[in-house]
Amino acid sequence: MSDANATTPRVFIARHGETEWTISGQCTGNTADIPLTARGEDQVRATAALLVGAGKLIDPARLARVFCSPRQRAVRTMELLLGEEDAAAARASASKGDRTEHASRVVLTEDIREWDYGAYEGLRPGEIAERRRSQGKGKWDIWVDGCEDGERPDQVEARLDRLIAEIKAIQAPVIHGGPAPDVLIVAHGHILRAFVKRWLRFPMNFAFAQMMEPGAIGILSYAHHNIEEPALLVGMGFPASS
Repeated sequence: MSDANATTPRVFIARHGETEWTISGQCTGNTADIPLTARGEDQVRATAALLVGAGKLIDPARLARVFCSPRQRAVRTMELLLGEEDAAAARASASKGDRTEHASRVVLTEDIREWDYGAYEGLRPGEIAERRRSQGKGKWDIWVDGCEDGERPDQVEARLDRLIAEIKAIQAPVIHGGPAPDVLIVAHGHILRAFVKRWLRFPMNFAFAQMMEPGAIGILSYAHHNIEEPALLVGMGFPASS
């Protein structure tokens, strides 16, 4: 018996394309709102050409909602994935606060912004290790320690759980099929890995190694068409070409 098929809602997670700090390995949270590189834009365009469009893996007609980090590297990635109209409308309607919505089904939300690195913003892992050694602290584990002057794991968990509850409320009525059942999230490397942990109901400090390249797409869903069985979709058949 299949756990998932085309009628089971899916949650697609998309990491933004390459930035200069992706190349240098610097922690890129929220204070440095840096753009994609030209190569980063090309990464996302290539992903979109293969995976996004009518009858493709991510079919815009099947998207009930798009949740996007407000940082420009994420918004530009969404723009390249789905087309500029939705992203431009969302940005035009943006206002002060942590969330904006538009009739296009695009939601810019701080709930899926990158982890706040605080004092570690702009630093490389080796530089963070040296800073902590000078302070008499042990090896850094963001999933346990959080970030100095930034976010703790429990704070990140709270905002992700809030977003997950909203996604489940959207998808529960169409768990057995219906119009526009899918959701797309466009965000950042660390926060998307944290999202996967919370989707699977793992604690933040659970040892669950993940990798996600710039411009990559991941897929989450539900086992046995059950909203209470969130799952990682580790493999699927692609739609047949018409």
